[in-house]
Amino acid sequence: MERKAMNELVKWKNKKNRKPLLLYGARQVGKTYLVKEFANRYFKDIIYVNFETNNIISKMIDENITPKYIIENLEIAFNKKIDKDNTLIFFDEIQKNTRVLTSLKYFEEDAKEYYVIGAGSLLGVHINKKEFSFPVGKVDFLTIYPLSFEEFLINTNNELLIDKIRECYNLNSAMPTLLHEKALNLYHDYLAIGGMPEVVQEYINSNSLVTAIDYQKAIIESYRNDITKYSEPGDANKIIATFDSVPVQLAKDNKKFQYKLVQKGGTSTIFGDSIDWLVNAGIVNKCIKTKIGVPLKMYQELDSFKLYMNDVGLLTNLSEFPIYLIKNRDAVNETMLGMLTENYVASSLNSSDLNLNYWKNDFDSKIAFILQSENGLIIPLEVKTSIHTKSKSLNNYIKEYKPKYGIRVSEKNFGFKNNIKSVPLYAVFCINKKNLDME
Repeated sequence: MERKAMNELVKWKNKKNRKPLLLYGARQVGKTYLVKEFANRYFKDIIYVNFETNNIISKMIDENITPKYIIENLEIAFNKKIDKDNTLIFFDEIQKNTRVLTSLKYFEEDAKEYYVIGAGSLLGVHINKKEFSFPVGKVDFLTIYPLSFEEFLINTNNELLIDKIRECYNLNSAMPTLLHEKALNLYHDYLAIGGMPEVVQEYINSNSLVTAIDYQKAIIESYRNDITKYSEPGDANKIIATFDSVPVQLAKDNKKFQYKLVQKGGTSTIFGDSIDWLVNAGIVNKCIKTKIGVPLKMYQELDSFKLYMNDVGLLTNLSEFPIYLIKNRDAVNETMLGMLTENYVASSLNSSDLNLNYWKNDFDSKIAFILQSENGLIIPLEVKTSIHTKSKSLNNYIKEYKPKYGIRVSEKNFGFKNNIKSVPLYAVFCINKKNLDME
């Protein structure tokens, strides 16, 4: 399976001042597969240690975390020499042993000639614990996300369609009708399937949406198991209740997270830590309300936010959304489909490293996402589920704040009119910090 993150791994390999690399990302986003494939393509050998299953090497490192000691003992354990130029050392589920994580500091200081990668499904959760020792400034970072829609197209042999989408995005020129319809149909499939690699692979193998969603159920169950296994005693039920409330939260018109929807009488004091756990685990993405100003981070209203699932396919499954309704646009409830559409856009923007913020004024005008470009340009992005795009909110925003332009994503074709850039939903992957400075 082809992943764009492979290019980032190659860049890391070729860096002059390379540090050990830590991979973040939720369970099942493909971190282990990606690193092993990276080793297969760009190294002669790999030393792979999973600290969730390999207690022998875990205990060995507990005794001594100097690189010389670790390398000598890994060579003995695996019965082969570690070539600093041609061997990748991969520590998987690294959060299971705090000493291993600390050892990365010494690899950076005393043995930076070695290629070392660490990864863990719940790395973000463990690192945020007070007792966790973290090698600050001694590691590089890379977050792995579910497959974007662009990666979905790559792996379903639609790469030529990507080139055309990018061309039309850059030129604000309409896609040929036949290609536009094809791209929309693939986007509808993606709403049901999402970007979890195992789910996408099953869809490719079976060409069946129904078979693929069984794998989604297994992933959701693995999330619940992780919550039970790795959260603090007494917190698991609150975290699971917060997780299960995400579809209900997004089904509300204003979509602002409401603690009372998790549990009657719920408050931030009761459920605030549960939200942090899910965010740190990479299971949900947080979109924070903001006022308009540069930089946006200084104008965020941190107590008002929305939560989106890390993957739209998992949200489709978690909400028990009937797949046939995604295809039958006339029969579907617009609010319910809007929930999936917004989540898809949020995940797409997040995987493009765009911070998630939204805007709402006192008169009920609201913009789903407020984006900041590389040069500090603030661009509003409105989300519509179909070809019907009438809305006062974006026009009101443009009148009040006079942005260079606004973006409206919908099922309409590309175009630019009345200072609004029309972007089809299948082209959201084109939006990034650099090209936001251009119309």
